Amino acid sequence: MKLESYWTDSAPRFVASASELPGDVDVAVVGAGFTGLSAALALAARGASVAVLEAGDSIAFEASGRNGGQVNNGLAVDYAELAARVGVEQARAWYRAYDDAVDTVERLLREEAIDCDFARNGKLKLATRPTHYDALARNAERLIADGVDTDIELLDAGRVRREEADSERFAGALLYRRSAQMHMGRFANGLAQAVERRGGRIFVNATVERIDRGSAGRPSLLRTARGPLRAGQVLLANGAGRHGSYRQFGWLRRRMVPVGSFIIATAPLGRQRAQALLAQRRSYTTVANIHHYFRLSPDDRLILGGRAHFGVSSLKSDARSAPILREGMLGMFPQLRDVAVDYCWGGVVDMTQDRLPQAGERDGIYYSTGYSGHGTQMSVHMGQAMARVMAGEADANPWRGRHWPAIPGHFGPPWFLPLVGFYYRTKDRFS
Repeated sequence: MKLESYWTDSAPRFVASASELPGDVDVAVVGAGFTGLSAALALAARGASVAVLEAGDSIAFEASGRNGGQVNNGLAVDYAELAARVGVEQARAWYRAYDDAVDTVERLLREEAIDCDFARNGKLKLATRPTHYDALARNAERLIADGVDTDIELLDAGRVRREEADSERFAGALLYRRSAQMHMGRFANGLAQAVERRGGRIFVNATVERIDRGSAGRPSLLRTARGPLRAGQVLLANGAGRHGSYRQFGWLRRRMVPVGSFIIATAPLGRQRAQALLAQRRSYTTVANIHHYFRLSPDDRLILGGRAHFGVSSLKSDARSAPILREGMLGMFPQLRDVAVDYCWGGVVDMTQDRLPQAGERDGIYYSTGYSGHGTQMSVHMGQAMARVMAGEADANPWRGRHWPAIPGHFGPPWFLPLVGFYYRTKDRFS
């Protein structure tokens, strides 16, 4: 079993063509994940000189290359609860931002001719209890009534078993037809190659150690592991991961909690067995606070993830996640008991308190982060959006103006994660 991401292991390694940092650029982008690469692509296409600074030794080093491979529309929070809190108009706009995000991914891979097995097969949100199915039904009714999403459909337990998933575990499901999936490693490579074609430069092993902000009209000085760099504008696109803002930028650190999410990829099932298991080859997620998400890979592996435990990713925690996730897999698909696990890896999910993204500008530094487990599409979308914001189009940011308070008691490593895990497991047990 390999303790590395299937997506990055099964894609060619991107080798940046740039070698030495330039002295000055129009824009410095901190982080070579989907947000940073997408922003760099858009900025370079506008004629800006751009340097992308990645702390790791490869692009898509963190969440962009360490996720479940899903490109889903729909909010990370309950739409009805959000509408009650912020109003229908705002909740509808934020919901549709995720529709736009999936469209942005599809547009970019088409424009840049990126071959990454993109398929818009939809997402199935699966209820594992009758009460969860009732909640899905209420959510679907509200989405349709408010004119937010009419491209959804409820499926009862019998239909799920006959048409969708060969499992007795599910009490029904809600189908979101606009969702998609892709090979994350190949998509990242395609984005990076497009950045370089447009004249942007990418630098790995370039940890940003400090940013000295320039006074009005003067460039900022970025002190990096590869030397200094002056930039007229700076975009933080690095999140709170192991090599990101969690360690280096205190203001962001106090407003996000880095939570580990862990994933396994089985040995190839073979096309016939894979089709019998998940006939429509959609993206799937179960309804629970501690849930599972899964899909089939292009080579017919089952890729399944979840909160195997509440902690951050490391080689040790990734390894002990494999049997926990395999047990969860067999709880849904006992017919896979003879199938080996070939890969297990972990990633860091940047969670905000309300599980919605944050993007804007503070003290002359731009940022987009906090995707809370729904980032593969929103990160790409927000990279494009923030490029427009930095060019003067403030309205391009769908998350502009959101209040972002610090998380009480959160100053360093998230010591409280085991307590959070206990709370959510208790909620799931008694729901």
